[in-house]
Amino acid sequence: MPRFDVTVVGELNLDLILYGLPEQLEPERELLANRLALTLGSSSAIFAHNLSVLGSKVGFISRIGDDPLGQIALDRLAAGGVDVSRVRRVSGPTTTGLTVILPRTDCRNILTYPGTMDEMCFEDLDLDYLSDSKHFHLSSFFLHRSLRSRIPELFAKMKKKGLTTSLDTNDDPADRWGEDLFEVLKHVDVFFANEREAQKMAHAGNLDAAIASLAPRVPILVVKLGGEGALARGPSGEVRCPALAVEVVDPVGAGDSFDAGFIHRYVRGGALADCAVYGNTAGAFSTTCPGGTEAFRDRKRCEDFFNKMARS
Repeated sequence: MPRFDVTVVGELNLDLILYGLPEQLEPERELLANRLALTLGSSSAIFAHNLSVLGSKVGFISRIGDDPLGQIALDRLAAGGVDVSRVRRVSGPTTTGLTVILPRTDCRNILTYPGTMDEMCFEDLDLDYLSDSKHFHLSSFFLHRSLRSRIPELFAKMKKKGLTTSLDTNDDPADRWGEDLFEVLKHVDVFFANEREAQKMAHAGNLDAAIASLAPRVPILVVKLGGEGALARGPSGEVRCPALAVEVVDPVGAGDSFDAGFIHRYVRGGALADCAVYGNTAGAFSTTCPGGTEAFRDRKRCEDFFNKMARS
């Protein structure tokens, strides 16, 4: 039997979330937040942490700096039960990345210093470790600048070893949405995107056109629709799941948490609708606390929430 249910390659950093700032940031003014949260951030780490809390065995590879932010991020990920033995700590001028998030009324500003995630390369990866698993996942395709040219090769190697695979590109800071992504999709089983990302990478003017372009490229396409829930299209057809009604504290990390819930069921052979519902549940639970992982750090509350949703 494989050592892991899921192995992950991705970024590992913290999120600094500042609440209550004005909608418009005037220059040369000292603007005061009314609350902050310093929490485990980055799409890959949020996915891995929450997936582990749900009960999957997760192995993780990343690159961090030899600095306090890197240690805090590593400790938070390990506390979630993720194996971090292959995370590489590197000394030098480049430090661990940090994302500053400014929530707004209807949107948010996301400011990222990529740090060591910019420098993680193919040589940082232990392929035997990654392939000792049922499933392989990668997030933030466009942020892995040193690794990006070899990501298609990485996915091909995992598929050759018999793993199923998933990818969530997240945003492209350069707003180019390069076609090298389509080379990766040849080796992807489950492809996650939100509505905006799907339209951007498909160069489509609406969601229906984006789905028509992307769905034939992968066995399963999942589009996260925020307050409208999610849709998933696969060999058995298309399913749509409405969002769960919860008191939203913070939507940061909800999409990554959705991915974690979906893959947790997927690696256990769940039907498409079952995976989507479980993903919705994980995404909804994430929003009940600040940051992408804080809700999942309370394991008893997490278990109670999922049991309640299963009964409803």
